[in-house]
Amino acid sequence: MAEKTRYSDEELMEFKELILHKLDIAKRDYNQMMAALMNKDGNSVDDTSPTYKVMEEGYATQSKDELSILAARQQKFIKGLQAALARIESKTYGVCRVTGKLIPKERLRAVPHATLSIEAKEMQKRNPLR
Repeated sequence: MAEKTRYSDEELMEFKELILHKLDIAKRDYNQMMAALMNKDGNSVDDTSPTYKVMEEGYATQSKDELSILAARQQKFIKGLQAALARIESKTYGVCRVTGKLIPKERLRAVPHATLSIEAKEMQKRNPLR
C-alpha cells in the first residue's frame, strides 16, 4: 500500500477545530498579558509609603520584563497557529518541511503548529547549520 502524502479533508477539519480552540485560548491569554503590561487593572503603589514604593517599583519592573517575554512568546505561538490554519487551507498541513513525510497525528495533537517531524528535529540537533 502506498504511503499517504497528505491528511484527508476530514482529518484536516479535525485539526482545524483543535487549532481554532487553541487559538482562542492563546489570544485570550495574550490579551490578558497585554492588559497587565498596560496596567489596565489600576493597581498602583501611589498610596503606599515611599520605602515600600521603591521596592514595589523594582518588583513591578521585573514582572513587566518577564511578562513582556511571555507576551512575545505567546504572540509567536499565535502566529504559528495562524500559519497552521493557512496550511490546512492549502492542504499541506502535517507534511514535514524537511522530509516531506506526514508528521504523526500524535505530534500534531500535542504541537498543532509543528512543521517538522521528530526525525527532522533530531537531524537539526545533529546538524545545527541546516
